[in-house]
Amino acid sequence: MVKPIQVRLVRSPIGRPEKHHRVLQALGLTRMHRPVNLYSSPQVLGALKKVIHLVKIEER
Repeated sequence: MVKPIQVRLVRSPIGRPEKHHRVLQALGLTRMHRPVNLYSSPQVLGALKKVIHLVKIEER
């Protein structure tokens, strides 16, 4: 069962690999500290795993 989660970008992607920029953009994380509501599907969780050091994840 997929649960809703809230994700915030807490560290800047400046100076990170281009792949990290594309993952963040695909998740809708374009600005610092702006929350994005997503569902915890396997695809979303896999993308978040690649940029876990840049984001904060909260269950809703």
